[in-house]
Amino acid sequence: MTTPQYSMVIVWSEEDGAYLVHLPDFDFQKFHTHGETYGEAAAKGQEVIESLIGWYQEEGKPLPSPTRSVALEVAA
Repeated sequence: MTTPQYSMVIVWSEEDGAYLVHLPDFDFQKFHTHGETYGEAAAKGQEVIESLIGWYQEEGKPLPSPTRSVALEVAA
C-alpha cells in the first residue's frame, strides 16, 4: 500500500516565537505541532502525519483524501 502524500502548511508565529504546523487534511484542529526552526517544524509535522495515519488504521477509519491544491491567504 502506498502512503498518501499529505500537505503541510508551516507558518511563523511572532506571538508564539515558533513555526506552527497545520495539516489541512486533518482539520480537526488548526495547528498540530510546532518547531523552533522551519526544519524542526517540518520534521515534527511528518511525525504527526505518520502517527495520525497509524491511528486511523488502528481504528479502522478511512484515511482522508490528500489535498491536491491549497488556497493561500496572505495576511496584510
